[in-house]
Amino acid sequence: MRTTQQPDLADPRIGASLFSTWRVGTPERQVETVEAIGRTWERRVWPARDLLGYHVYAGEDGDTLLHYSQWASEGAYASFVKTHRQERVDEIDTAVPGIERVALHRYRHYRSGVREDGPVPGCVVIVEVEFEGADAGRLRGWVDAVFEALEGESEPAPGGISAHFHLGAEDNRVLNYAEWESAGAHAAALAAPGDGVGSGAAAWQRVQSWPGLKSSTVRRYEHALGLVPGGAG
Repeated sequence: MRTTQQPDLADPRIGASLFSTWRVGTPERQVETVEAIGRTWERRVWPARDLLGYHVYAGEDGDTLLHYSQWASEGAYASFVKTHRQERVDEIDTAVPGIERVALHRYRHYRSGVREDGPVPGCVVIVEVEFEGADAGRLRGWVDAVFEALEGESEPAPGGISAHFHLGAEDNRVLNYAEWESAGAHAAALAAPGDGVGSGAAAWQRVQSWPGLKSSTVRRYEHALGLVPGGAG
């Protein structure tokens, strides 16, 4: 069930995208936990036809693990929690005690931009943005403003491959799953002068000062484990 293929974030079968974060403490424990997850899942049958894929990413910080699971519906995930989740959690915690499960958020895919014939990503950048109060229209408007800012740039940032924007189920969060050729390419894009991402250009100032914008975080990850139904990878 393991796969080295990157997930398709825009797969139309996905009805619910779940992202969660664990803290494990050290790079060594990141590796141990990823292997424990792989062993735990491979010992069991795939839990649900409506689980399309499950991927784990190691944080550049040497501490965090990001989990991304693709479900046909939120109801399918709820059924998994009732019947299959706890036994997996218990086995992983026995293998690697002391894991801190920080947060789980549910999202729905909204809009993607993908570079044609892009290379295999070497880095995944997760941008999480939180807004004051619930307002689905505000979330969509903000994402659309990001695309307008990107389209207004004279040249795309070298190394960027894709951006997949998701709207939070509670209508107060946005998550961008962005693929880059490397962590260095992303860092260089943030530091580059001119009118690119994070610059003082008017279009980006509009994005950064959007009404109700509360906070944002940017974290870099490397794909560490992919699990799919048998025969799918």
